Amino acid sequence: MSRRLRRVAALMVGFVLLVAACGGGSDSGSGDTSASSSTVAAPESSIAPATTVGGSDTTVAAPATGAISSVEDAKSGVIRIVAKGSFAEPAGTLAAYTETTGVFSGSGFIIDPSGIAVTNNHVVTGAATLEVFVGGSDESVNARVLGVSECFDLAVLQLEGDGYPFFEFRDGAVDPGLKVFAAGFPLGDPEYTLLDGIVAKAKADGDTNWASVDSVIEHTASIQPGNSGGPLIDESGQVVGINYAGGDVGGTGTSQFFAIGGDLALPTVEKLKDGDFLSLGVNGQAVVDPSIGLAGIFVSSVDTNSPAGSLGLQPGDVIEAIEGLPLGTDGTMKDYCDVLQSHAPTDKLKVEVLRFGDNLRLTGEFNGLPLTPIQSIVEQLPGGGDATQQVAAGASYSNYVTITDDTGLLSVNVPEEWGDVATVPYTNDAGEILGPEIIASPDIAGFQGTWGTPGVDFIASDPDPATSLNDWIDLAAGVLGTGDCQFVGDDAYDDGVYTGRISLWESCGGTDAQVVIIAAEPADGSYVALVAAQLLTQADYDAMDEIIRSFRVTL
Repeated sequence: MSRRLRRVAALMVGFVLLVAACGGGSDSGSGDTSASSSTVAAPESSIAPATTVGGSDTTVAAPATGAISSVEDAKSGVIRIVAKGSFAEPAGTLAAYTETTGVFSGSGFIIDPSGIAVTNNHVVTGAATLEVFVGGSDESVNARVLGVSECFDLAVLQLEGDGYPFFEFRDGAVDPGLKVFAAGFPLGDPEYTLLDGIVAKAKADGDTNWASVDSVIEHTASIQPGNSGGPLIDESGQVVGINYAGGDVGGTGTSQFFAIGGDLALPTVEKLKDGDFLSLGVNGQAVVDPSIGLAGIFVSSVDTNSPAGSLGLQPGDVIEAIEGLPLGTDGTMKDYCDVLQSHAPTDKLKVEVLRFGDNLRLTGEFNGLPLTPIQSIVEQLPGGGDATQQVAAGASYSNYVTITDDTGLLSVNVPEEWGDVATVPYTNDAGEILGPEIIASPDIAGFQGTWGTPGVDFIASDPDPATSLNDWIDLAAGVLGTGDCQFVGDDAYDDGVYTGRISLWESCGGTDAQVVIIAAEPADGSYVALVAAQLLTQADYDAMDEIIRSFRVTL
C-alpha cells in the first residue's frame, strides 16, 4: 500500500475540524479576484495628509458671510487645495510602481463661519505641504488638518480666520431626478467650475478600491480630477453630498460620478473635528494582481504622525493582511475598514507587509512593534540553513496561482507548475466531511507515493486541548511515511502570523528529498494549521516561503 494511502484514516481519528465554526459568506471577501474592473477610479492621484498646512499670513476677505442659500453664492464657500509631496502608484502590475514628486490639487468646502472645511482624505493625507485658496482667491490661507478617515475618504480642516460664508447640508430626501450641481476646481485649474446634473441613483454601492461607505449617490454632474472633496449641491445651495469619485465603471465606456451622501458624511465630519476616525494614516488603494497571486492595500503615501507612520510603512508597500485577515482580495477596501470598525483606535493590530523595493516580507503591529523582516523558512529549520545545502538549486518558480478549497475556507499561493490540485474536503471512512484541505503538486500521485515529486498538503482543524502541536506533527509524519527519512530535529516556529512547531526530515528513501511539517496557530488560537511539504530543491524552499506567507484560513 502507498505510504500516503493511510492519510485520511490516520488524520481523522479523534479530531473535529472547523468547517462549522468558519462561516464564510460575502464578508469574507469571496468573489471576483481580478483587478476589480467594477471599482471606480479616484478622480485624482492619491496624495495624502500632513497635520499642518502652510500658506500666507493673509486672511482673504469673503465676499459674503452667513449660510450660502443659492447656487450663485456657492463659489464663496468652495476651496481649492494644493498638495505638494511624493507618492507611489502601481504601474501595470503590483510587482512595479512609480514614485512621483509634484503638485496635486483637490477641492473642498467650508461648513462653519469659523473656517471648518471638508474635503477627501485622499486629497490631503501624506502631503508634505498644503495650500488652501478660498472662493477662487489667488492668495492662500493657513490651515491645519483636524481629522481624517480613510474608510469614509473624508477629512476636516481648520482654516485661519473667521466670518467665512459656509454651506449647510440638505435636510430632506435625496431621490433620483433631484437637480444637483458639482462645484470645485477640476484639473488644478484655479478658475472655479460649476456643472449641473441630476441624481441618478440614491443608494449606489459605496465599496471602492480606496474607501468603504455603506452607500453613495450616483449623479450626472460631470466631475474630473481635482473635483474630489468639493460639494454636490442642490438648487438652494445646500450640500447633497461630497464628490469623491468618477470614471468608467466596468469598462462600459460610460462615465459615472459619485458623491458621499450628506446623511452618511455629516456624522463622520462631526467626529473628525475632534481627530481621526477609522484611520491608520494610510493613503492607499486596494489592488489585486492575479499574475503573481497577490492582493492587498497599496500604500501611496503615509501620514508620519499616525499609527502607519510609527509602524514604518512606506510608499510602495502593500499591506497584505491585518490580524491574519487577507486584504483587498475583492478589489475594495471593505475588509480593511471592517477590521478598523472592529477595534478601538489604540488597539494593537498585527500586520503583514510586502516591500517591493527591497523584496522583503515584513511584520509588525499598528500601535505596537515596528515593521521587521519575516524570517525565511530556511532560517527557521532545525539546524539553520545547513540542511538545504543537500538539495539541488532547481529551476526557480516564476509565477504563482491562488488555490481555494471547495469550502472556500482555505486559500494558498502555489507555483504555477504545481498544476495537479485537489481541493475537496477530506472525510472519514463513513464519508462524513471533516474539514477543508488543499493538495498541490506537479503530480499528486507522485507526491503521495514516491520521494521524487515535490508537493504540499494543507489542512485546518479546531484546536483540541488534549492534542499538542507536536502531536499533530507526529501524526502527519506517520501518514507521510517519514520512517523512510532521517530525522533532523524539531524547533519553535514563528512567521509573524502563526506560531507553533516545525520539524525536518532528510534523505527520504535514500534520495535528496526532504520533508518539512509545520503545526501552528494564529495569535487567538482559534484553529490549528497543519502544513506538510515534500521538497527536492532550493527552489522548492523558495516556493515554501510563498506558500507559508499566503496560506489563509477564513473564519
